[in-house]
Amino acid sequence: MTNPTCRWGILGAAFIARKNWQAIRDAGNATLVAVASRDVARAQAFINECQASAPHLVIPEAVGGYQALLERPDIDAVYIPLPTGLRKEWVIRAAEAGKHVLAEKPVGCDAADVAEMIAVCEKHRVQFMDGVMFMHGRRLKRLREVVDNGVGNVRHIASQFSFMSDEEFQRTNIRAHGSLEPLGCLGDLGWYCLRFTLWAMNFATPVHVTGRIHAEVRQTPDAPAVPLEFSGTLSFVCGASASFYCSFTTTNAQWAIVSGDKGLLQVSDFVLPFSGAQTKFSLTRSSFVLDGCRADMHEGRQVEALEEPSSNAPGSQESGLFQTFSKLVLSGKLDPHWPQISLLTQRVLDACLLSARQGSIVVEVNA
Repeated sequence: MTNPTCRWGILGAAFIARKNWQAIRDAGNATLVAVASRDVARAQAFINECQASAPHLVIPEAVGGYQALLERPDIDAVYIPLPTGLRKEWVIRAAEAGKHVLAEKPVGCDAADVAEMIAVCEKHRVQFMDGVMFMHGRRLKRLREVVDNGVGNVRHIASQFSFMSDEEFQRTNIRAHGSLEPLGCLGDLGWYCLRFTLWAMNFATPVHVTGRIHAEVRQTPDAPAVPLEFSGTLSFVCGASASFYCSFTTTNAQWAIVSGDKGLLQVSDFVLPFSGAQTKFSLTRSSFVLDGCRADMHEGRQVEALEEPSSNAPGSQESGLFQTFSKLVLSGKLDPHWPQISLLTQRVLDACLLSARQGSIVVEVNA
């Protein structure tokens, strides 16, 4: 590719796209060319608001209609934050138009949809990746070393991602809409828990899973119910296990713990790093000492901090996502790892939901 930067378009003016507006600007090898909405006025309003907050050197163009953006020859890749229920059509159309695709998560309504999207992307030789930002942070690279060497043989992984919504959210927000976001909190939040778990296990496929819906909602009487509160378990062939909890009805939490035969890794903010110029984690090797009648548990906790901005700025995980993707596009070489882990995450999510819908039965996950 002769262009020095990857030229981006955004399909849709979703809230999450505001964050990625700045991430594209700060990636260092990317530029945002255009934003499309079904209503060109809405696209222009989105651009005006974002430009006032995080200005691009060249103001992106507003486009009326997603297909019009896909037909532009001056765009190499598209970011698609459209609702999950609408996403497959536009991922496929983007791939058929020769555009590389970065899709929001959950990637699809089910694994069959995701497999179809990936197959079309492969056919048209375009890169596919999901928008899990923490996969591209500096901290996660360091955590790989810590899990492998400091934690040792992984025995259990636990995680939670939740926030407290209100009645208005449950009544009107798209994330509780049965047709547009049929996976509810499991897709919106549980995807991150499952991805972190699979990452910690080096993307081994669990042998079986269980799931449980603790609360759900229907926005209208005839709409499908979506999970508001969900928990699940995973079991791996090596004997390791995992548990996760995600919820729209619980206070803010985004922690993950990896327990092994050598140590305990704790990350208090594995999805969205707490505000600041550093990202942190801890490794604990506690010891129990019994001396006569005296019993002492020594904490043995070490905190490590990395110089890494928490949000959006150059060097953050957000800008890292677009930098990684743009580098692949500019190289002309596709990386099959990214679509593979998207499909695996969706397959495990599907199995957890199937279990929950059938009374929390044990569901096998075929390798």
